[in-house]
Amino acid sequence: MKKFRILALMLVLIMVLAGCGNGATAPAAKDIVVLYTNDAHCGIEDGMGYQGLSAAKRALLAAGNKVLLVDNGDAVQGDTIGTLSKGEYIIDIMNKLGYDVATPGNHEFDYGMDQFNKLVEKADFEYISCNFVDKDGNPVLKPYVIKDVDGVKIAFVGISTPKTITTSTPTYFQDGEGNYIFGFLQDETGEKLYTAVQNAVDAARKEGAKYVIAMAHLGIEADCQPWTSSDVIVNTSGIDALLDGHSHSTIAGDIVKNKEGKDVILTSTGTKLANIGCLTISADGKISSTLINDDGVGETISEIKKGYEEMVNTVVASTKVELTTNDPVTGERMVRRQETNLGDLCADAYRTLSGADVALVNGGGIRVSIPKGDITYGQIIAVHPFGNEMCVVEVTGQQLLDALEMGSRNAPGECGGFMQVSGMTYEIDLNVEPTVEINTEGMFTGVSGEYRVKNVKIGGEDLDLAKTYTVASHNYMLKSFGDGMAMFEGAKLLQDSVMIDNQVLINYIVDSLGGVVGDDYADPYGQGRITVIEKK
Repeated sequence: MKKFRILALMLVLIMVLAGCGNGATAPAAKDIVVLYTNDAHCGIEDGMGYQGLSAAKRALLAAGNKVLLVDNGDAVQGDTIGTLSKGEYIIDIMNKLGYDVATPGNHEFDYGMDQFNKLVEKADFEYISCNFVDKDGNPVLKPYVIKDVDGVKIAFVGISTPKTITTSTPTYFQDGEGNYIFGFLQDETGEKLYTAVQNAVDAARKEGAKYVIAMAHLGIEADCQPWTSSDVIVNTSGIDALLDGHSHSTIAGDIVKNKEGKDVILTSTGTKLANIGCLTISADGKISSTLINDDGVGETISEIKKGYEEMVNTVVASTKVELTTNDPVTGERMVRRQETNLGDLCADAYRTLSGADVALVNGGGIRVSIPKGDITYGQIIAVHPFGNEMCVVEVTGQQLLDALEMGSRNAPGECGGFMQVSGMTYEIDLNVEPTVEINTEGMFTGVSGEYRVKNVKIGGEDLDLAKTYTVASHNYMLKSFGDGMAMFEGAKLLQDSVMIDNQVLINYIVDSLGGVVGDDYADPYGQGRITVIEKK
């Protein structure tokens, strides 16, 4: 009951003080309210949690509102409950909550195309995307849906990030010969995406939609350009509001001018259900919110958790130090832009168990920190939730340098392909502008200018561009060229599918470290393997 009282208080604060997204007053009776989530990443009990979402929906309905519930992607991946069920348990919960529409984020595809299709079929709600297309350019899903709420037609247009082609596993979108048979309209200018969005908006308006809400999984970061949510708004017209995801940004309700200079609301809820989005159409007056029965969602969650709780709570090791993905001073995520002690640990695990010269682990594949104390199996899975498998390839020094350069191209900003390393050291000179070249699929094609990655050493010796080295990582990067790592194409495969990623980490800690992560990993900023040279 105490937790429910807290949830009720949070609900009141979010709806009344935050004004449901863009400074408006709380919804009055009979207003149309769109509740929305994004980047929940299996956070079923984090933040407001799905029980809090259920309470919010019930409270609004009790107050006489018409309520729609939508999700903007990355719901089914990010924690043990998603990994063990390949997203199906999350769909069960979303069905119970009564979601109306969802847009696939890049992580909806993490379990493969067959499983994605299974999730879509399992869902009682509709998945939409105007830019997820087949090889002929035809939409795989409906571009939009129209909901009729007491005679008011509201269109929802789905938009998936074109970065999905590289931030999920690229081979999932290819045939057996490596040809792309699916895509996300990922041209370099963004024009293909803007056109698809505009066509969907225009078609919805033609069908009589009074309001058009874009359900986007695009993000706001520089490395998402030219496909950011703001890019789409600025280059289109006819959208009333854009509900965003992907960047994990908390945006209560910014105003962005569209192509015609009209105001469009841009909003995003953060991640892990830290907030519940609330968009009110024709809002005036206030909302009455109270804690009510969760309509059985809590029971559904409890039943699902019973099946795996004992296993994930099993203690497999311990750590004397906090192993972090975030900057201990600022709290900002740093594993995708600089060295961390958890990055060192993960990379050491790959190199030690494989016997390779070096190991590479992409920062985007290291998802959460591990606090000081006992380490459970569930925590290890949360660090590496994707189920990637360890591989070893033989590459040249040039290929290795290209991989480091590709991963460092956004520094000091983030990149999912930023390389945490073992068996080597390198520097990133921010005084050198990045000149990495990529194709329309986001795949590495070359470097046109000076490399910003410098002074690379393997085992203390200077990198030899012509020499061959053995590199340990996982299938996502070495075989599927995830994060655009196409420089590994054609590399000689020495070890294939040796062990799943989370088991690699467990075995290293248990067998090589005696079950205890010690003071060697005490510095949260790592062991000095990656040096970032700041701009002068």
